[in-house]
Amino acid sequence: MSISIHDLRIGLHVRHPRYGAGVVKALTEHTADITFDDTLRTVDPALSDLTVAEPTASLTELQMPLAALIRQTAQAMADALGLEPPEQIVDGLANRWQSGKLVLRPADSSLQAKEVPIETFFHKIVMIRNNLRVLEQKVNASEKLSDADKFDLQQYITRCYGSLTTFNVLFKEKEDQFGS
Repeated sequence: MSISIHDLRIGLHVRHPRYGAGVVKALTEHTADITFDDTLRTVDPALSDLTVAEPTASLTELQMPLAALIRQTAQAMADALGLEPPEQIVDGLANRWQSGKLVLRPADSSLQAKEVPIETFFHKIVMIRNNLRVLEQKVNASEKLSDADKFDLQQYITRCYGSLTTFNVLFKEKEDQFGS
């Protein structure tokens, strides 16, 4: 079953019965330029038994407002990535710090102090921790880095964790704290 030119988009992965897997590079009214194994070929999808080679989804039977679908999808992605809204009170904050303020006073008393809600500061610390964890995973999963490079980068990450142990007093649960 061939697909229509209207079903194609640039960057779509497709499969051709003769040329194998390819990626759509350009579209005209009736043809598509597709790269197959570093060879650019012009193909008429209606005549070539071209098929889509990547997962697709159809939402034609879904009956819900588009805004609700987008909101639910965005929330699911935020949850999967461990992202939190910046103004939300962070559950992991120790009770004694809830609704508190971080006050930075300069040595020069003629200069104005800076106050930051402790939840905002805590959120930034948690995001540093989360980003360090993601960096650690990416370093360990990298196929381009040598084992020596991975070890060196891991040492820097460990030192960053060690530097952040000062903020462990903010965390409610011990397992959420930084380790050195």
